[in-house]
Amino acid sequence: MATPHLSAQDLEDIERAVRAAEVRTTGEIYCVVAEESSDYHAVPLAWAAGVALLAPAVLLLGGIQVSAPDMGMFGGWSAEQVEDIGEATARAALIGTLMLQGLLFLVTLFVVSIHPVRRALTPRGLKRDRVRQRAEEQFLAKNLSATRDRTGVLIYVSFAERMAELIADESIHAKVPDGTWDQAMAALVAGLRHGRPAAGFTEAIQLCANLLADNFPARMGDNPNELPDAVVVLPRA
Repeated sequence: MATPHLSAQDLEDIERAVRAAEVRTTGEIYCVVAEESSDYHAVPLAWAAGVALLAPAVLLLGGIQVSAPDMGMFGGWSAEQVEDIGEATARAALIGTLMLQGLLFLVTLFVVSIHPVRRALTPRGLKRDRVRQRAEEQFLAKNLSATRDRTGVLIYVSFAERMAELIADESIHAKVPDGTWDQAMAALVAGLRHGRPAAGFTEAIQLCANLLADNFPARMGDNPNELPDAVVVLPRA
C-alpha cells in the first residue's frame, strides 16, 4: 500500500533490497513505516494549562493592578462598609483573573489541537520516546523475537517525526555492538531529511546486510525466509 511518502515503486524497491540482503545472511530484516507514532493528545492540554497560568503575569504586564482602597476616600463610612468594598474589589480582580485564565486555556487548547501546530509544539524528546516505544511494540507484535536464531532486525521509520529506530534481537546484540548500526541509521535519516526515503531505506538495508553477513552468514541450503520482505505500512496512531 503506497503512502504519501513512499510510492508503490518505492515499496517494491525496498522489498527487493530486503530480499537481496537476506540471501547473504541468516538475519531477518523487517521494515515498518508509520505516518506518525503518536497522536500526542496530551500536548494541547499541557500547553493550555501552562499558558493559563500566565494570566496574572499578563494582567500585570498590561498595567492592571489591584490595590487596597484608600481609606481617605471613605470619610464618614463605617469600617464594615470599607471592608465590604475591599472584599468586592478583591473578588472582582479574582473573577477577572479566572476568566482570563479560562479564555487563555480554551484559545490555546483550540490552537494547539490543530494537527500541524500540535506536531510543531511537541518536544523533540517526547517524539523520540514515542517513536522508540512504537518501534518496540512492532518488534514484539511482528514476532521478530521468534526467529530461529534470534537474528531479527527491525528498521522502523516514523515520517511525521522524521525519526527512525533500529532494533536487533539478542543474538545480534551479543556479537554486534549498538554503535555499529550508526552508519546505517545515518543513511536512513539522511534519506528522510532530503525527501528520498526509499533511497535511505535501501542504503540502510545494504549496510545492515554487510554487518549481518559478516557475523551471521547464510548457510547453504538452510536459510529459510522467516519473515515477509514487504514493507509494513502502519496507519496514523
